[in-house]
Amino acid sequence: MTSYFSLTMLGLILPGTAVAYQVMPRRARWAVLLAASYVTFWAISGKLLAFLLASTVTIWLCGLALDREIKQRGEALRAPGANRKAVKQSYARRMRLIMAAGAVVNLGMLFAFKYVVFTHRLLAPLAAPLLTHLGIGWAAPAAIAAPIGISFYTLQAVSYLVDVYRQSVTADRNLCRLALFMAFFPQIMEGPICRYGQTAQALWAGHGITWENLVSGSQRILWGAAKKLIVADRVNLLVKTVFASYESYDGSVIALAAVLYTIQLYCDFSGTMDFVVGTGRIFGVRLPENFRQPFFSRTASEFWQRWHITLGTWFRDYVFYPVSLSKPVKRLTTSARHLLGNRMGPVAASGVALLAVWLGNGLWHGAGGQYVLFGLFWFAVIWLGGFAEPIAQSICERLGIDRSALPYRAFQHARTLVVVFCGELIFRADGGWAALGMLKRLFSQFSLASFSDGTVLKLGMDGADFACVGIAIAVLFAVGLLREREQHDPAASATPAGHAGASAAATANTAATRFALAWWQNFNVRWVLGCALILAIVVFGAYGTGYVPVDPMYASF
Repeated sequence: MTSYFSLTMLGLILPGTAVAYQVMPRRARWAVLLAASYVTFWAISGKLLAFLLASTVTIWLCGLALDREIKQRGEALRAPGANRKAVKQSYARRMRLIMAAGAVVNLGMLFAFKYVVFTHRLLAPLAAPLLTHLGIGWAAPAAIAAPIGISFYTLQAVSYLVDVYRQSVTADRNLCRLALFMAFFPQIMEGPICRYGQTAQALWAGHGITWENLVSGSQRILWGAAKKLIVADRVNLLVKTVFASYESYDGSVIALAAVLYTIQLYCDFSGTMDFVVGTGRIFGVRLPENFRQPFFSRTASEFWQRWHITLGTWFRDYVFYPVSLSKPVKRLTTSARHLLGNRMGPVAASGVALLAVWLGNGLWHGAGGQYVLFGLFWFAVIWLGGFAEPIAQSICERLGIDRSALPYRAFQHARTLVVVFCGELIFRADGGWAALGMLKRLFSQFSLASFSDGTVLKLGMDGADFACVGIAIAVLFAVGLLREREQHDPAASATPAGHAGASAAATANTAATRFALAWWQNFNVRWVLGCALILAIVVFGAYGTGYVPVDPMYASF
């Protein structure tokens, strides 16, 4: 079982866990969730469960050690005649050592499983001749299978230690509660990356399954299954075909594959998140959202505030801010202000922290040249965008261009989509050189001949497949538009009386949006839509004879 939408998960693990959870006394329900989590992990990774246990025990012990140091520091500071500065420095050093030890153990396991081979490949050209000259062997390490979800639960472990160190949370003395936080079975493969304060207590509370939570959670799971089975899995063959042999196709086919891969990745990953969040809802646990209509973004930076949100906030809180606030970067910022001014100086200096974030982000996804290139691509786009923003604002003011008007916003959306498609092309390519080769063909050998001579229909999708995917994307767009308006539409009552005539169209638009949202949220309508989703999955889903199940795409990261 490697898919959330497999019969094993939907027909056995999830319903079996829900029934056992509900019949157990409230004080013991956490044990059902923990058992289901470890059984699921064992079913996928077998004995590699030991590394999840090692990670959990490590942060538990380090958390207790940090808690002890915090309490002793408080007592020492309250002692008569205490040298407060010396006490703080002494305990700060010990606490940093404890936190660093726990982080090194967890990140060390991640490195051993994911990056040893990649590191050897990078260092071999430099180190091998020297070691050979010294008579030391240089054998290539063998790749080993990693525990499922190790990239996700490792970041959760590190965040827990840092939060205890910062005193954002209190160290948990209950090993079982911490183990459940680390291993909750819906999120173990693909996240979201939770903070201890977000989910640990709710998982432990043992709230009963309510009818409303069961219905809304199940509908969310169905919505995710539709994204995964109707869209993501259906376009998989075309994407694999083109990326595996891109040299055989012109730029238009590569562009099509890049667009479809971006849609596939979104539908696969966000569909999985729908399952995870929906399952959490069934058990009364509110897991953080990982997507917020990312394709409605107007800038690259905004896109990454809406896509894989929990990963982005993790890098923001545990990499970007610490690097930005470090003494060397503070000194660099001061120098940059003197040299470039108060506006451009901080943007230039922020490049250090931004580079650390995006190299880390790229390598977090995998050990390969394409992931390094992916990180550098987004670093360059976002950093240079910081420089370009005041220039663009000045040009628009001089030319009298209204940046809030529809034409300019449409230009921003289109520009951002092109950047996103290029970034995902790099991400999916089979290596860094392949990514550069595909980009070169995309811009130097672009031709629409493949669309007119039937080549596109021989890549794994026929006309019916394209029609099915097109209709599904239209539905996704409509739902996303409703959600976007729900978050951003101004209330009609907020319109000043003097502007009532000028805002008639906006008011009508708001009323239509509210009507659509009320209709969407109606309980009976949701039942009808749920049944429609089941019918759509049965009729249009990719499965059956000859179908090769597609593993969750982010589970490999």
